[in-house]
Amino acid sequence: MSASHETTARSTTNATANDATAPDRPTAAQATDAPEASARSTAPNDLARQLTVAVSAVLAIVGSFIGSGAAGGTPIQDAAGGALAADATPIAPGTGAFSIWSVIYAGLLAYAVWQFLPAQRSAERHRRVGYPVAASLLLNAAWILSIQFDVLWLSIPVIAVLLGVLVVAFLTLLRWRPANPLDAFLTDGTVGLYLGWVAIATAANVTAGLVAAGFDGWGIGADAWAVVVLAVAGLVGVAIAVRGGGRIAPTLSLCWGLTWVAIARLDGNLLSTPAAVAAIVAVVVVVIATILARARLMLRGEQPR
Repeated sequence: MSASHETTARSTTNATANDATAPDRPTAAQATDAPEASARSTAPNDLARQLTVAVSAVLAIVGSFIGSGAAGGTPIQDAAGGALAADATPIAPGTGAFSIWSVIYAGLLAYAVWQFLPAQRSAERHRRVGYPVAASLLLNAAWILSIQFDVLWLSIPVIAVLLGVLVVAFLTLLRWRPANPLDAFLTDGTVGLYLGWVAIATAANVTAGLVAAGFDGWGIGADAWAVVVLAVAGLVGVAIAVRGGGRIAPTLSLCWGLTWVAIARLDGNLLSTPAAVAAIVAVVVVVIATILARARLMLRGEQPR
């Protein structure tokens, strides 16, 4: 046998031995699937999270009945001395704006049922967003109680924390894609509507608290302050649109609130043309920002959600 043949045979023998002794290496597909398989395994606290969300949803809905006056409570617009009535401040939306709560609560109840299904128990996005959503539901109930007991000043930090928690939930959902269109509709859609509405409600709540506390605006007129606050609300809407890739749900609810501010200032007991114009401009700007954000994603070959 020639030297070259001996070298080839020796190399083949060594390679065979190495393959026999080396540990099995995962294929590319196996390496990709491994983290998903780990994430999908059920953890002991998954059921606890599901129960927490479900119970929190029930408490929030009970609170909503109290807040609407249907269960013996005082309607929100009449509670706390009418500080949150449609004509209390130039930032207050018209009474019709609050009908969006029925849509939001229906979505939250549907989400609570959806995340409770066995198939969603170990879904990573529900693990990440479940407790923030539960916290938002409890904070919502706490906000209603603070208004029912005429503690307006307490409602301000409560709604501020509520807004912060919803921002966390919104950003969390941006990181973890929905499993299917139904998940996107029930989870992302509900959180988006909730966030957009609470953003404009926070502006109205803070303004009501300042007025009730006797804040004189440092000599600046109420109309001017209304324009400033509504401009800030519009900028918040733009930020949500840009960061969220033009998601429709938060834009819908925030613009819904702004539109009802404009309606109340043009046809109500507290008229203010500057505030109405500012609200309308804010709506237009937020809608344009949302369209542009979605177009940008599409140009990059990504699908807007």
